[in-house]
Amino acid sequence: MQPSLDKPALEDELGDVLEKAARNVPLSIESLALAAKVDYGRLRDALDYRPDLTTQEVGRLAAVLNLNEVGLNALAQGLYPLPAATGLTFQLHPLRMPYGVGVANAYLVSAGGDSAILFDTGASHAELHRAWPAEIQRLDAVFVTHYEAEHIGGLEVVLRESELGHFHGPPNGRWPECRGLGEGQRVRVGDFNITAFSTPGHAAEHNCYLVEFATHPAGPALLISGDLIFAGSLGGGYFCCQRQLTHSGRIMGLLADDTVIAPGHGPLTTAANERRFNPFLAR
Repeated sequence: MQPSLDKPALEDELGDVLEKAARNVPLSIESLALAAKVDYGRLRDALDYRPDLTTQEVGRLAAVLNLNEVGLNALAQGLYPLPAATGLTFQLHPLRMPYGVGVANAYLVSAGGDSAILFDTGASHAELHRAWPAEIQRLDAVFVTHYEAEHIGGLEVVLRESELGHFHGPPNGRWPECRGLGEGQRVRVGDFNITAFSTPGHAAEHNCYLVEFATHPAGPALLISGDLIFAGSLGGGYFCCQRQLTHSGRIMGLLADDTVIAPGHGPLTTAANERRFNPFLAR
C-alpha cells in the first residue's frame, strides 16, 4: 500500500518503541517479558504489529524500560496525540516522499517570495521534484542532517541545478562540497539564523538545526530534528543508543514549549507535546 503523503502516520508504532527501548536498556525480548510479567507470545505479537496488550501490561513494560506510561499507552491504543504545530511566522513546506514502506521528509523554509532554504534532499531527485511547491524557484542554501540515502538522495542534482556548489552539514570527509557545522555554530541565511547541534547516535554524523526568524524573533522557532526525535518516538540508535538518548534529552532541554519539531520521518509535532507524551522523553 502506498504510504499517505498528505497525512503521514507516526514513524513508529508500539512494537517499534518497545524494540528500541529494549536495545537501550539493554534487554532481550525474553528477559523483557519475564521482567515485565508479560506473556512472551503476547509481547512478540506486539513487536510484530499485532498489539493486544492490556493497559496494565503496557504499564509494567514502561516501568521496566523507563518509558512514559501515558505516552506508551496512547501508542498502544492508536491514540497518540498530535498538536496543530501552528504559529510559525515564516513559511514551512514539508516535502514528503515515499521511501520503502514509509515516508521520508525534507523541508523548505521561506520568508516569502520565490526563494527558500532546503533541509535534506529526500530519497531521490525525482521524488523531491514531485513534492516541490511551484512557488519556490530558487534556493538560498542547503542543509543536511545526516548522510543516509533517504535524506541525501537528491543532493548532487540539487547542488548542480541550484548552482550553490556546497551545502552545510555535519563534518564529513567524503563530501568535499560540505561546509561542516559543529556544535553551536550558527549561519545567517537571509532572514534566518540557523544554529547547528551535533547529535550523533542514530548515525555517527548527525546534526539538528534550530531555525529562528530574525525579523520576527517573538515567533516560535523550528527544530529540524532529522532522525533524532520523532513524534512519539526517537530514531534508532544504530551508531550508539546511549548517545541517541542523551542528545535527544539535551536538545529537548534547550527548546521553548512552542518550538515546532520537523522530523525526518512522520508528522510535525511540538516540544511541549513531546515533553508530555513521548515515551522516551516524557517523565
